[in-house]
Amino acid sequence: MKPIVMLAVSAAALALGAGSAFADCGVEAGSVRILSNDFEALRTINATAQECASDAVTVTANATAEHKEIQVPALTINPAEYSVAVVANNSIVPLLNEGLIRPLDDLVAEYGQNLQPSQLVKIDGKIMAIAFMGNGQHMFYRKDILEEAGVEPPTSYDEVLAAAAAIKEAGLMEYPLAASVKPGWDLAAEFVNSYLGTGGEFFAPGSAELTIDNENGLEVLRVMREMTAFMDPDYLTYDATEIQKEYEAGNVAIMNEWGSLGGAILDDEGAVDGVVENTVLAAAPTIGGGSIPAAALWWDGFTIAKNISDEDAEASFRAMVHGISPDMMEANKDIATWLIAGYEPGPAAVGVIANANAGARAYPMQPYMGLLHTALSTELAEFVAGSEDADQALADVKAAYETAAREAGFLQ
Repeated sequence: MKPIVMLAVSAAALALGAGSAFADCGVEAGSVRILSNDFEALRTINATAQECASDAVTVTANATAEHKEIQVPALTINPAEYSVAVVANNSIVPLLNEGLIRPLDDLVAEYGQNLQPSQLVKIDGKIMAIAFMGNGQHMFYRKDILEEAGVEPPTSYDEVLAAAAAIKEAGLMEYPLAASVKPGWDLAAEFVNSYLGTGGEFFAPGSAELTIDNENGLEVLRVMREMTAFMDPDYLTYDATEIQKEYEAGNVAIMNEWGSLGGAILDDEGAVDGVVENTVLAAAPTIGGGSIPAAALWWDGFTIAKNISDEDAEASFRAMVHGISPDMMEANKDIATWLIAGYEPGPAAVGVIANANAGARAYPMQPYMGLLHTALSTELAEFVAGSEDADQALADVKAAYETAAREAGFLQ
């Protein structure tokens, strides 16, 4: 992802940026009012959507770093101040909780022919957002080290563990694996990534009841524990930034790392000889015999407000589909890891796209997911440190989550 520029852009300024270009978006009437974060990719999408403006269609945009503070009150009024809210996995949750965005199934069926299945963000079976760019953690590996150890590139966590054993036995690296398991958000994200790869659900359908205390949860913890045998003894101090440093220092052969750090790793700055030219980016490993990457897919996408007319909803959807069109992507390939049809990823985007194409699941968006992430971040530390067994760790997570969920009114 590009860094966020801390600058609000007025609708008037964006309108000027769009110039007098008009596009045949098929929109005959309506008002399109876009609220988004403020970085290059979103400004480009907003400007492209504004090409749909005409004598009968108005298209304005407000790109601002304050979008998360603005969105709920702005979409609560009726009619909503904005017809489009551009969101990510986490910022969509308040809009869902308050019922402020509408299902898009009918609009997708009518006007979404150019959208890919991986772009359709579904909540309880309904399409609630259209994703257009992605991020996520995926595998980085050293092909030269694997070749010297005589092993093929791994595609599953069991193969990762076998490769690590071969690398260590060959004396190539003492600690060939790294993972961002520092207690806190990073540790919880590691569990979430792997649990998603099992295909299991975190909660019972339509309920806040936790369902991770099962064979899938135990398999995730087994893998997390076994990986520590091939990691630096100080692994509990390693977050994503630290494992990047270890990898660039030539101390690590395989890791799961954020795709947004791929450019920094491949830029030939700060890495010792042999790292950059031998680094391969691939989808995250599978787990437990599954077939999808064990990694959450993070995305940015757009939603359509509920408290607007159907005419404005249609105009807004069609303008945004134009804004994220393959033509826009072709003209701006390098400013994002696009999830748009026809996108050919550059070297730093390969892993994120591989995750998406292989069916990686989005980070969960239920309103109580934040409570689970917090419980995982605190209750898994003893297990990863080796001082607690897996059954007890899952029991501790469940107890901490249920206490928080009851206090928040999600459980009785």
